[in-house]
Amino acid sequence: MEIVPKKGLQGLAENWQSDVIAAISVSLVALPLALGIALAAGVPPMSGMLSAIIGGIVTTFFRGSHIAINGPGNVLVAVILASVLALDDGSGNALNYVLAAIVVSGALQVVLGLLKLGRFADIFHSSVIYGILAAIGVIIVAKQIHIAMGTTTEATEIIDTMVDAVFQIPNINPFVGIISLLGLLLLIFHSRISYKFFHFLPAPMWVLVISIPFVYFFNFFEPHNASLFGNDYQIGPELLINIPANLIEAIAHPDFSQINTIPFWTTVLSITMITSIESLVSAKAVDKLDPYKRKTDLNKDLVGLGMSTMVSGALGGLPVVTVIIRSSVNVQNHAKTKWSNLFHGLFLLIFILFLAPVIQQVPLCALAILLVYTGFKLVSPKVFKRIYGQGVEQLIFFVGTLLITLYTNLLVGLFAGLFLAVVSHMLLARVPIITFFKMIFNSGSHLIFKKNGDYELKIKGIANFLATIKIDNLLKQIPLGSKVSIDLAEARLVDFTILENLQDFERMHMSAGGKVKIEGMNKHISSTDHKLALKLLTNTPHQVTTREIWLSAMAEEHNWSFESDPKGGLDYFQSFYFFKTRPVEAQTNRVSGAYDDMYWEISDVTFEEGAFLASEKYNTTLGLIKMPFPIPKFTIEEKGFLDNILNIADHKDIVYKVYHDFSNKFL
Repeated sequence: MEIVPKKGLQGLAENWQSDVIAAISVSLVALPLALGIALAAGVPPMSGMLSAIIGGIVTTFFRGSHIAINGPGNVLVAVILASVLALDDGSGNALNYVLAAIVVSGALQVVLGLLKLGRFADIFHSSVIYGILAAIGVIIVAKQIHIAMGTTTEATEIIDTMVDAVFQIPNINPFVGIISLLGLLLLIFHSRISYKFFHFLPAPMWVLVISIPFVYFFNFFEPHNASLFGNDYQIGPELLINIPANLIEAIAHPDFSQINTIPFWTTVLSITMITSIESLVSAKAVDKLDPYKRKTDLNKDLVGLGMSTMVSGALGGLPVVTVIIRSSVNVQNHAKTKWSNLFHGLFLLIFILFLAPVIQQVPLCALAILLVYTGFKLVSPKVFKRIYGQGVEQLIFFVGTLLITLYTNLLVGLFAGLFLAVVSHMLLARVPIITFFKMIFNSGSHLIFKKNGDYELKIKGIANFLATIKIDNLLKQIPLGSKVSIDLAEARLVDFTILENLQDFERMHMSAGGKVKIEGMNKHISSTDHKLALKLLTNTPHQVTTREIWLSAMAEEHNWSFESDPKGGLDYFQSFYFFKTRPVEAQTNRVSGAYDDMYWEISDVTFEEGAFLASEKYNTTLGLIKMPFPIPKFTIEEKGFLDNILNIADHKDIVYKVYHDFSNKFL
């Protein structure tokens, strides 16, 4: 049984070493991203730094999450860009009006948290949220690609701006383009470079570091024209990041003079909804990565984020959200408690106090290419492929939300995507409108307590994202550690969102020693073989694959056992340290047998590394051997730079009695 780190000051005293080391890595990733997000949002770069610092130092004391990182997120780019345009009255005070909207938005988040409305984020369909994020990715790329190329555009619409970038390729400023190209190559190949020196810093920081020598070589500090291939290109300090020499000069104050206007409250509503949904979904995603399986108090998290957003807006910063990519870095570097978020904020404060002159030498194109790369990852072909793998209908929701958002705005895109999902479910269920909603909100789903102490949850009717809260209420009545079966046999339609939540419940419940069996889907069909794809009730039998036929024949020939869809067993994977932060999504095609007293099995396993925006899915064939005698639990990890220098990492070297000459390069 894992010993869960203590909370509060006790947790700080026991785990400060591992939290500090994790915070160093996180802050090095957060620094360039905070500056870049602010610039992409059309506000001073220090607004992003203020949001990151406050997100670390202030939010930590009020939030409900354990190892998440708070600060500015990519989602803010589109929200703040739209807000500046909506509140621009020609007076030059648009930023101050937006800061006022940020403060009011933070206060509204606090109210939502106090009213315990955090769980309502569950009703927003995951594919729709991904569609919103993909649209934000397109907006980020469109706004930053010209800066990375050293070109300009007269286009005002996002799609036109993207198209114009293609036509502007012959006009690329080579003195800017070479920096962007090297930065892009570094971002792509950083994880594949085995030379340890390159892993001393995370890839985003390397982009900034490598760009500075070019600034000196091309002399970006003085306005002048440089010639290349017979063409003249303009170079000067306007191509560098412009930040004040000290933090006090960066402070701006909100202007509430537009508080009685419709655009102001539309802006407040947009900021509140988009940042709240982003934060709550990210917080739940981070919970999946937590090796100790702690759960975030979503309502308390809203209060903490709201209070931090109020402070940030009052000082000239952006809204504070939960950021999944930096949170993933935090988990991967073995953070234990919420204090890693505080340390990351303190490190950022130290960086900006002492490294401001260095940051002023970073070219804008270095941040731009970092954001182009980040934005592209939100809308890359890999994202479309992953969504399509979850079902054709999920791709429809995703693409529909993406396109509507690009041609309207975030709020319209969000609600249009949800409407599209509801209409699609209605057509698939093939029932009248009134019956459809009755089968959601009055489905007859109920929980049964059996005489032997077990539980059975029967889910009926239409189990889609609108039914999430009702089904969650039933799941919360099941005590941890109990044995439960979840029967979906009478559900006419089971949506991806519900199946995802049931899988999360199964994972959390089994990690607490319980047993979960999800059954009743043998008469359901789906558009793909993804385990979480939308299921429709039918009498069509399961289509056997070529791989299943081959494995079944091989197992029969050698007198082994074969199961195409084995039940249970996922909890066993969680006993391995590797899978503590890599949730196992599915196990299929299990071939098993015994050799003397030793049990073995080989199966296809799908697992995720990271979560939400930072997730990568892996399919592998895995072999398990269960020994007839107990063996000690252990892990072997290669030492990083800080482990060698500071020697304060969580895992200490083991003194081997037999293998005394074991390599000191590992922990």
